[in-house]
Amino acid sequence: MNGTVELIIDGKPITLPTVVGTEGEVGIDIATLRSKTGAITLDPAYGNTGACKSAITFIDGEKGVLQYRGYDIAELAQKSTFIETAYLLIYGELPTSAQLNEFSGLLTANEMLHEGMRHHFEGFPPTAHPMAILSSMINAASSYHPNLIHAREEHFPFHAARLISQVRTIAAFSYRKAQGLPSIYPKTTLKYTANFLHMMFSHPGEDCEPKPEVVKALDLIFLLHADHEQNCSTSTVRMVASSRANLFASASAGVCALWGPLHGGANQAVLEMLEEIHKEGDDGTKFLTAVKNKTGNRKLMGFGHRVYKNFDPRAVIIKEQCDKVLAQLHVSDPLLDIAKKLEEIALHDEYFVSRRLYPNVDFYSGIIMRAIGIPMDMFTVLFAIGRMPGWIANFKEVMDDPESRISRPRQIYTGATLRTYKPLAERD
Repeated sequence: MNGTVELIIDGKPITLPTVVGTEGEVGIDIATLRSKTGAITLDPAYGNTGACKSAITFIDGEKGVLQYRGYDIAELAQKSTFIETAYLLIYGELPTSAQLNEFSGLLTANEMLHEGMRHHFEGFPPTAHPMAILSSMINAASSYHPNLIHAREEHFPFHAARLISQVRTIAAFSYRKAQGLPSIYPKTTLKYTANFLHMMFSHPGEDCEPKPEVVKALDLIFLLHADHEQNCSTSTVRMVASSRANLFASASAGVCALWGPLHGGANQAVLEMLEEIHKEGDDGTKFLTAVKNKTGNRKLMGFGHRVYKNFDPRAVIIKEQCDKVLAQLHVSDPLLDIAKKLEEIALHDEYFVSRRLYPNVDFYSGIIMRAIGIPMDMFTVLFAIGRMPGWIANFKEVMDDPESRISRPRQIYTGATLRTYKPLAERD
């Protein structure tokens, strides 16, 4: 039940309404705070600020709970697929057979890029980072669809499917370019994740046939990353969407936010840590000892989580699939051996257990992608592919909200007070 709260500002009371979410979260509605008092709140990094009301994803970090539209992530991981989950996130309900077939048909119909976009790929240098290409090419793709600007509501299902489908094609093309390999076109007979692996690893006249465990593992990575409440990139998408920018422009901005090493680069940081350990001839034991003793400025990546204070529910799910993939592929890789050693120690050592420094989803997803041959600079690109349905769902929520306004945060000014301009001669 919504209620009120009384604040005292400069000795004067003010009554503000409270908003209670369906899972019991309580927020203080400060929309009228400035108009009534002249004061604003200051919350660097927005850790205590609710920027919106959303019906998409619920997280309880203390209990290790993650739900998409009310469905527990573990149940979706066991019973659903990435594409079915994408539909759930965007449209609010699990699809019927007819709805899923229609959605899948839209994905297939829109998986090809306009041939004119090939010239855009050719304009990037060989050293271009795949995330730079991804962001740029998503924006470029929008220019081939002018109805993104007009009659957006009518065409939304087409644009949503087009973006989910084409982001995978753009990602595969960018990888092939970086490797100096010819582009491989999607096949209409393959499902979403298998098609992505086909475009990544096939050669002209020689199709890649990924193992079912590999397809399942990558589909699971996409599903587990499909949304995660108001993180940096999702908040960026909502802010850009609030200006009524189109879907592709908003998603492109999300890619840029995700590119940051403190956000989407977490699984890449795990592999960089493993490489550092390997170079020192360590199996991980000495590294963890240094972490515990706080010596050598060691940073343990892929353990613990800013939101989850107990355990990352996604990590529990993906660990099982990680073990299956490694067992199936029989990969001989010293970095993966180090990762397993770190996992073994951290799950049983009192230092890490007492601090709840359990391996998170980035730890296991990085290991899986390494095992199936995906290069490290593509890790964040795959994160973006997985997160696309969540960004689209949040974009749609902003556009469907009749009370939505353009985002415009306030600030506390700390610069110089009013000064008088001096001519250049006097400044000299």
